[in-house]
Amino acid sequence: MLPGMANRPDDKVLMVRYRDGEVQAFEVLYARHKGPLYRYFLRRGLGTEPAAELAQEVWMKIIRTKDRYEPSAKFTTYMYRLAHNCLIDLSRRSAYKITQQVIGDDIDVAGLPATATANPEAEAIYNESVEQFRSALANLPDEQREAFILKQESGLSLADIAHVTGVSTETAKSRLRYAFSKLRQQLIRNRDKA
Repeated sequence: MLPGMANRPDDKVLMVRYRDGEVQAFEVLYARHKGPLYRYFLRRGLGTEPAAELAQEVWMKIIRTKDRYEPSAKFTTYMYRLAHNCLIDLSRRSAYKITQQVIGDDIDVAGLPATATANPEAEAIYNESVEQFRSALANLPDEQREAFILKQESGLSLADIAHVTGVSTETAKSRLRYAFSKLRQQLIRNRDKA
């Protein structure tokens, strides 16, 4: 266990404490999960503004429904299920077309300071690799992309991914396997072209 992790309360415990009136517990949950939730929406193809709005919508739902919270699953499973439903609601209520952002809005590579050992050639290769990966991710079918993001970004288990997306564990496993396979194939094709 890492130093400082021993005193770190579990998310479910924090949510129960928040449900029971401890506002500071919510502040800890928000601080832990605001970044990953926002990035989830970015990687699902939303721009920065819609991603921020949907993230706020999820937090508002957590606040409004806190009295009904039951710790039957991990807090992150509960949160990402709300996020998944918010995406579905967005597409239904406004016929919003989610487009993939090939260049991520979450990292401004050009704005990062150069290090003393900066290597422009290595940086260019790295940036090209990141670009190719983002492009390959954007080309995945929506269900596979979501399974991949929930696994890699959020660290959810197959059972949790199945719960969040409303499918069986086997379907979630299959989507994840196909996502990894297609990403691998696309990245190999890109490498072979170079």
